[in-house]
Amino acid sequence: MKQMVFFLLIFFPAFSLAAADQAVFRRDGREQVVTGRLLAEAQDGGLLLLAPDARIWAIMPKEKIEHTHDAIPFQPLNREELSQRLLAKLPPGFNTFSTAHYLICYDTSRAYAQWCGALFERLHAAFMNFWRRKGLELQPPEFPLVAVLFADQKEYLQFTRDELGDLGGSIVAFYSLMSNRMTLFDLTGIETSGRPVPRNTAQQINQILAQPGAQQTVATLVHEATHQIAFNCGLHARLSDCPLWVSEGIAMYFETPDLRSAKGWSGIGAVNRPRLNRFAEYLHRRPADSLATLIETDRRFHNLEQSLDAYAEAWALTYFLLRRHPKEYVEYLKILSEKKPLIMDTPKERRKEFEKAFGKLGPLETEFHRFISKLR
Repeated sequence: MKQMVFFLLIFFPAFSLAAADQAVFRRDGREQVVTGRLLAEAQDGGLLLLAPDARIWAIMPKEKIEHTHDAIPFQPLNREELSQRLLAKLPPGFNTFSTAHYLICYDTSRAYAQWCGALFERLHAAFMNFWRRKGLELQPPEFPLVAVLFADQKEYLQFTRDELGDLGGSIVAFYSLMSNRMTLFDLTGIETSGRPVPRNTAQQINQILAQPGAQQTVATLVHEATHQIAFNCGLHARLSDCPLWVSEGIAMYFETPDLRSAKGWSGIGAVNRPRLNRFAEYLHRRPADSLATLIETDRRFHNLEQSLDAYAEAWALTYFLLRRHPKEYVEYLKILSEKKPLIMDTPKERRKEFEKAFGKLGPLETEFHRFISKLR
């Protein structure tokens, strides 16, 4: 975290994005070479590079040995090259298969990997169509969207220990801004409490994950998949100062799929009952400046005592704005999508930008509270 704060303070955007750059640096006692698109360069020489496998490398000045520019245009890896690179870093036993937009790496049953791939594709189509109907044209992902599926939780925890630390046991899926990958394990294992259940067909998997107890687990998977799409289709820019209430609010807006539906996705924009219930409970002790603190900083999301309330309010605000101020919300998203990596706004700047789009917080707070209080 300290390293990231350092970068946030000194980076400015790079504007020559067509050609590839190469950086030679030393990390953990080993010399490494990365070729990629230069996203940002610090005044003191630090670099932010987007590699051909979609990973972002933050290279500190003290690590850098050499930085050169290449006349050859930046080119993402093709699917075969990306598959080989991923399999070389994953434990033995992994395979890959592709869908229209995804590259799935798995050591689960192929049926479960295919089920996930189909779920992700339905989400991708629904996400793009939703924003198109709202007047926001998004771009196809530049890179294949990678999902890594582990057969069991133990293997998943071992592989993700460096990224998740002690939190891994409570996280069933996550999207990484740095690697651009989503990682998860076979969720049917959780929902059957370890009992051996055949999971060789999509119908069997649907029967398990359509149970009431599985809804929140599947919602988490959809939530993380929504983040991955949003950061790859131009709605958000990776490592930009997109407020967490926005990115998390959108993910929660989409996390209510109806797996019993033939289309699998009739629940977009439905009232998110767990989030609404939490916000309704929060209203009894909600401070007067709650909306301001949500908009101006991300601190509440990082505070264990406040995070659940912050998530609930982010969903409620997103739901309210999409229902009552959709045009203004879309224009606000367009502004946020243009933000550059690692250029951070002050709380005052965030509030000014928000109020320019939606008006002063006082009147909006009154309308917001009245709207949410009527939801059932």
